[in-house]
Parts: sequence; C-alpha cells; structure tokens
Amino acid sequence: MSSDRGPGQDVESNLKSVFILLFEESDVIQKTLVPELLVSLGSEIPLAQPADFDKVVDESIRLIHRWSPDLQAQFIAGHPRIGETKNLSVLSSKEQSGGTSAAVPTPPEVLLRLQHLNACYEHVYPGLRYITFVNGRSRATIAEEMEDKLGIRRSLLPDQPPVESLVPVEANSQPWLAELHRAVEDVGRIAKSRLEKIEREGFLQLRK
Repeated sequence: MSSDRGPGQDVESNLKSVFILLFEESDVIQKTLVPELLVSLGSEIPLAQPADFDKVVDESIRLIHRWSPDLQAQFIAGHPRIGETKNLSVLSSKEQSGGTSAAVPTPPEVLLRLQHLNACYEHVYPGLRYITFVNGRSRATIAEEMEDKLGIRRSLLPDQPPVESLVPVEANSQPWLAELHRAVEDVGRIAKSRLEKIEREGFLQLRK
C-alpha cells in the first residue's frame, strides 16, 4: 500500500518524536520550533547518527534564543518543576530522582521545601519556571541551589520565607532575561545528557 506522506512529513514527524524525548512535550515546540528547524536545516535533516541529533539540539537552542521572551518562557515551561513526582516522563523521573529509588525515596520534607521554593522562584521571576541541569544531583542539593539563587537562608521549613516577602524581578528586565537565557541553556544541556543516555543504553532508534 502506498503512503501519501512525503519525505518532509516523515522528517517533521521524526523531529516531533525526538523532541518529546529530549525537550518534553509542548505546543511551542510543535508549532514554532519544528517548522523553523525545517527551514533552517532543510526538510531532509538526517536523523540516523548521534552527531545528527547533536546538531539538531544545537540549532534548536540557537533558534530558541532568538524567540520573544514569552515564547522562550513557554518553551522552558514544558519541563516539570523540580520536585514534582507525578505525571513525569520516564527521563524526567530518572533525572529528578538524583540517585534515589523507590526503596529510598526523597524525604517528604525535601519535596515540601521544593514546592515552596518553586513558588518563591516564580514570585521573584514572574512568568519563569526554575530549570536546572540536575546531572545526578539529589533533590536536596537542588533545593540548596534554589535557595542560593533566591538569596535566602538554608532551611527545610515548608513555608519560609513567606513568598510575599520576596521582591519580584521585573519581567523582561536584564536580570530576568539573564535567568531566562540560563534556563534555555540548561534545557539544551539536559537534552544533550538525554542523548548520551539514550545512546549508551542502546535506545537511539528514533527514526522509523
């Protein structure tokens, strides 16, 4: 039986599948990034070797940095919040576990602390979500990183400091844009790490 799908459609479909793995799923990837990549790299993008995927990730991050701040914020929001435990992709779940397991889960006080820190961060940086390249670190270590980013004292209290006590950074100001830039870069680092993991475990069979 013949197919009505052309080579360009196959590449587009493959890119969307790849990005669900590497960047998580979001509308802005499907509607903006994939079409821009097809223009930038051409409709015959090879997706067979690890180097092909590295090139796609690099070009994706380059294009994303050129988007409006609102689109970039939508892009990073495709990743789950640090400390979330439900509705995670397989790769996000492994990354966020930081070496913990079902037998030795993240302590509940750490999860509660991260929930509060996410609220604090999103108050200080309105419209942004905290993104970091976990790289095998524990959730407790990431909590300390977030505290340092926010300039607040180390604690395991679930409600300190009060969210309203923190001074918001003006959206689209230089500090806000710098934080957005860092987050986009870290999404790229996460994607590269995922590529290495997929290749190492023998699952780089993304092209049908």
